[in-house]
Amino acid sequence: MLETHFAKEKFTYFGPELRPHFILSKYRIEGSALLCFRGACEVKTDHLVDWEDRLQNDFIRAKEMLHFLGEFFGITLKEGIWIQRLIVSEALAYLLNAGIKAERTGDDLFIEGRKLSVSIVTASPVSVLLHLGLNIDSEGAPVKAIGLGEIFSEQQIQEFADYLLSRFKEEYQSVNRAAVKVRPVI
Repeated sequence: MLETHFAKEKFTYFGPELRPHFILSKYRIEGSALLCFRGACEVKTDHLVDWEDRLQNDFIRAKEMLHFLGEFFGITLKEGIWIQRLIVSEALAYLLNAGIKAERTGDDLFIEGRKLSVSIVTASPVSVLLHLGLNIDSEGAPVKAIGLGEIFSEQQIQEFADYLLSRFKEEYQSVNRAAVKVRPVI
């Protein structure tokens, strides 16, 4: 099973939120979960999980993002990366269906050559953790970026968030059902 939750309060994502049991400790949601919230993003080099970015002294910043923070139990890091690619692909499909000329490269989304997203997956001793940030207002970003606020209304941004939470939950649960309904072959 997977729980999803959209947090009404805004807060800044600094990076240390990508840790085991953050969703449990803040929202009392046990087990695998995907949380969505809005807020600024200010991840300094010290808090980057991606070693390639960290060694280049990169950082992540945006005035406001739509953040998806996930924690998944009982899976491998590679399975977590597939989950990451699934949610990014669902975001891409939504944008394309809305008539936005977007493209995906790996776990990154771009519109007109401007970066829309940041994302990372990592493993903890007890779970696999995911962060996907979609710019709403890309002001302060260290790269050429675009925000959802440039292409969607506030209501459309909320609809996009709700769609991703709902669609991801459907796919996650469908995959789990598919894994338990088959007869083994020997």
